[in-house]
Amino acid sequence: MSFGLIPTYRPLPSSLRLGFSKIHDLGVFAKEKIERGTNLGMSHVKIGTQLIRTPLGGFLNHSEKPNCHKTKLRYTNQDDPKIKFDYVAWNLVVLEDIKEGEELTITYEWYKPSSGKTAFVNKK
Repeated sequence: MSFGLIPTYRPLPSSLRLGFSKIHDLGVFAKEKIERGTNLGMSHVKIGTQLIRTPLGGFLNHSEKPNCHKTKLRYTNQDDPKIKFDYVAWNLVVLEDIKEGEELTITYEWYKPSSGKTAFVNKK
C-alpha cells in the first residue's frame, strides 16, 4: 500500500550501481556514460566531529589517478546568527568522462588505504 506517496529517495543516482571491484571488495560503477563536471550529489557530511558517509560515499574506492573529486561545501549560520548550525558536506564531482561500466574512484584524504586500517586522518 503506497498511501498515495511517491517514493523519491534513492541511495545512489540512477546512473550508478554497486558492483564487485578489482580495487577492493565493492565499488560504485557507471550504468551509462557520465560527463566530466557532473555533480553526482552528497558523498559525505561532517556534523561536529562526526564524519558520515552517504551510500554514495560509502562504496567509493581509492585511486592515485581518480576520476572523481569530493567538493567541499560549508554551511554555517553566518547569514542568520539566530540559527544554530555549522556543518560541512562534500559532493562528488566527475573529473573526466566516465564510460559505462567504469568504476568511480577518488583519492582518499581521511583514510590510509595501503595500511589495511581505516585510521582517520584529521584534515580540515
